[in-house]
Amino acid sequence: MLPLGTQAPDFSLPDVISGKEVTLADVVGPNGLLVMFICNHCPYVKHVQEQLVALGRDYMDKGIGMVAISANDAEAYPDDAPDKMREEARKWQYPFPYLYDESQQVAKAYDAACTPDFYLFNNKLELVYRGQLDDSRPGNEIPVTGRDLRQAMDDLLAGNPINPEQKPSMGCNIKWKL
Repeated sequence: MLPLGTQAPDFSLPDVISGKEVTLADVVGPNGLLVMFICNHCPYVKHVQEQLVALGRDYMDKGIGMVAISANDAEAYPDDAPDKMREEARKWQYPFPYLYDESQQVAKAYDAACTPDFYLFNNKLELVYRGQLDDSRPGNEIPVTGRDLRQAMDDLLAGNPINPEQKPSMGCNIKWKL
């Protein structure tokens, strides 16, 4: 896992919704940034999709920028191709940009391992949280609340220390190119 305190790796990736290149500087908010590695086909992402949209609605207006990135190999997983990403973003009305990391270099720079994977940075772009959304998983009957990530975001906004004991995300492995 990326060590706490790490500077957010820079990026410039195409947004599948607008078609424009989006950089790290474009998405950071005055109070920080949440970078989410997601994809279309993963059942773990599908399980939390509604909560991801709710996070955007709840925190972007509070000054935490948000961005979703898919780095899956679209040749091997056509459901994760940019045109399908655009459909998914429009269907769910993502309030944040949805970027395609075709080279997979950004995912590697963030040490992203799975979808979903979450990285919360403060306003100096220092990593303060990298962990799970909450304890809910497909089939475990625990409601999706976003508790762990929401607590970290609330603490960041309040200026409180963020608990360094963080549970790693669980999900589908990123589909790396061979």
